[in-house]
Amino acid sequence: MSQSNPLQITLIGAGTIGLSFVALHFQHAVSPGAPTLELTIHDSRPDIEEYILQTLPAYIDADITKKPYVAGGFDITLRDVQKRSRSNTLIVDDNLESAVSKASIIQEQGPESAAFKTALWPKVEQHCPPDALLWSSTSGISASIQSTHMKDRSRLIVAHPWNPPHVMPLIEVVPSPHTSPEVITRTMGFWKSMGKVPVLLQKEITGFVGNRLAFALLREAIHLVNEGVASVKDIDSVMENSLGPRWAISGPFKSYQAGGGEGGIEAFFNNIGGTVQACWNDAGKVNMGEGWEERIYNQTGEAYGVVDTKRRDAKTRTVLGGARSSGE
Repeated sequence: MSQSNPLQITLIGAGTIGLSFVALHFQHAVSPGAPTLELTIHDSRPDIEEYILQTLPAYIDADITKKPYVAGGFDITLRDVQKRSRSNTLIVDDNLESAVSKASIIQEQGPESAAFKTALWPKVEQHCPPDALLWSSTSGISASIQSTHMKDRSRLIVAHPWNPPHVMPLIEVVPSPHTSPEVITRTMGFWKSMGKVPVLLQKEITGFVGNRLAFALLREAIHLVNEGVASVKDIDSVMENSLGPRWAISGPFKSYQAGGGEGGIEAFFNNIGGTVQACWNDAGKVNMGEGWEERIYNQTGEAYGVVDTKRRDAKTRTVLGGARSSGE
């Protein structure tokens, strides 16, 4: 795309995920051959401009208040984009109608509320171009629920990132039964072009795949702390020095296929299936509101305080780089 015909993306919501997507899109925009980018943020908070200027540098590791932002190759302006002629531009628009009116991609990462999302999409649909891609970054509210009041339910699809999306490769692409094949194809193609790893789910399910796996492990971890088996910090140490590095290169099926030797996962279950079943039988059944919360919150707060996410992201990039370079 030329400078006169940029890729126009509108992000609805500028919280943690929204700003991470800002960083992702601008990182890609300055890569060789990338299209010119016009990125619009729509958010209801009254101090949104100041918030972006204060918070975004932590994601892109730069002072975006300098114009032009030569180091990254793009300029930042929080004023009327029509009065500027920058090659890559970031603007804020508090009017939903104008914010989506020219966008070719609209990403929503607003409150995790079905009421909010079902009310939002008919408004977006009314004012956006007819061929715009409509994506929700929800952690668990299906596209079939969100599209309830839309005139054309085939347009909406979930594109669920793994936090933070400017670092983590995964995008779970989750269509509803109404989503058109064209929307699925275009969505998968876009994220592949961004260097991400989009995974297409074959059916909707609460929490999708990544969160269901993570929350199952979290539940067992809470159970182990609550039963006095190990502390919060020790359980994290077990993960960081065993499953964490392993899962960076092999998921559970591949790991246990290797664990069974020549016989693969079948031999693994034949060998220690009894232990596996005993662990399943004894799996933690903690539920919200059962009284474990204070112990978990206190131990975690004492162990980590406010986590340095910038350091976390740098370490994650190193791990991902090593996993990718090792190949199969």
